[in-house]
Amino acid sequence: MSSKRAIVILNRGSGRQNGDQAESTIRSAFARHGITAEFIHIDKRNDPASAARQALSMAEGIIAVAGGDGTISGVSSAMKDQDRPLGIIPQGTFNYFARSMGIPEDLQEAVDVIAGGESRAVHVATINGETFLNNASIGAYPAILKTREGIYRRWGRSRIAAYWSVIKALIDFRTSLKLTIVVDGKETELRTPLVFAVNNAFQLDQMGLDGQDCIARGDMVLLVAPDTYRFGLLRHAVALATGMAKHHTDYEMLCGSEIEIRMKQRKRYVARDGEIAVMKGPFRLTRATSPIHIFVPRASGKDVR
Repeated sequence: MSSKRAIVILNRGSGRQNGDQAESTIRSAFARHGITAEFIHIDKRNDPASAARQALSMAEGIIAVAGGDGTISGVSSAMKDQDRPLGIIPQGTFNYFARSMGIPEDLQEAVDVIAGGESRAVHVATINGETFLNNASIGAYPAILKTREGIYRRWGRSRIAAYWSVIKALIDFRTSLKLTIVVDGKETELRTPLVFAVNNAFQLDQMGLDGQDCIARGDMVLLVAPDTYRFGLLRHAVALATGMAKHHTDYEMLCGSEIEIRMKQRKRYVARDGEIAVMKGPFRLTRATSPIHIFVPRASGKDVR
């Protein structure tokens, strides 16, 4: 790679290393390739999209992001319509996006991929214009994420803690949403505690769910949980978490390129790749017209991610 400079957008709160350790390790990993790493930190004053725009304003250098799926998603929202590829250094709990691209979870190996210099165009999805790489959801899942952050603060980040947050949140969850869902012009009315849009075939496969063929066609998958009592919802969630979920029993699946979700409430919490924000309905989901470009391993194929 010709560039000798890397601009690394770092979420110091992601991963099992503290911020100083992560920065030092990343700096050393780039130095092995003769590349000097400079850092832009994500904090309360600088969100991922703002950090990405700051990096883009710097004329030269590789742009990379170190964080979990939510951080990567926020950075990628500013990378649409840009010629500069983005390097991924996965530092999250599940790292679905990086794993779907064949990017190693090992920090040193992830930097090796970036230094290798090969990139691939990746189509992302949006909800009301905001990018998501893996999934976006309304209902129970944002409540789970709120619970998860409290558990992480107390016990640290781990997949066991993440699964426990699902159980703890759903025991107390009682809200059912009355929705009108329009998929490619076909309208359906239903009640559900959770709708979960997925744009990543790898995540569906990891969860033991159908829909990979839908994403291969360039569409999105919308999973709808049955309208059931809270312990029924918990049972369905456990089935999803263990990869034992059954179509028509634990979820219904809709598939399309243009999805609109309407409800009476004007605003709702929406989760995008693990990050929560209040958004105003109706909620329109579509594939972004422009791809982002991601550094990938040289052996990486063009398989559906």
